[in-house]
Amino acid sequence: MYELASTGMSLTISRNPLFAYILPIAITSMATFKCLFLALFIALSFFGGEAARNLLQLPNLPSVPNLPKPTLPPLPSIPTLPQPTLPTTQPSLPKPTLPPLPSLPTMPTMPAVPKLTLPPLPSMPTLPTVPKLTLPPLASMPSMPTIPIPTTLPSIPFLSPPPATTKP
Repeated sequence: MYELASTGMSLTISRNPLFAYILPIAITSMATFKCLFLALFIALSFFGGEAARNLLQLPNLPSVPNLPKPTLPPLPSIPTLPQPTLPTTQPSLPKPTLPPLPSLPTMPTMPAVPKLTLPPLPSMPTLPTVPKLTLPPLASMPSMPTIPIPTTLPSIPFLSPPPATTKP
């Protein structure tokens, strides 16, 4: 059984002697690898801060002088090409004619299907009338005694302030 120091977990591995040598190296090399990356990141942060400080302390660069704008020679004009003359009327083309469509064969007529008739539904029997029930009147409810509810709260001497001895 191996104890992982940083996490407090225990890890059980078979009794293969190869694991006894490889696992501690693998755990420590992973931790070393992470620490190496952390150290590189911190070093690069310091170098970046120093570079920024040096750039801020440099004197201002002289301004760039205004240079004259170069002038380009004018572009040559495009020569006009002669336009071809088109005929005003188009030659007439022969009209294509399609052969007539063949006629569709006639379908044989279907024989008439006899109409089915259903027997009439049986009539519903009449239900007997139910006699009306009359209930006796309810007895009146007995009256509840009324208890007076106090509208003021009693004062508790410990929680209430003492009475004023002088008038303001």
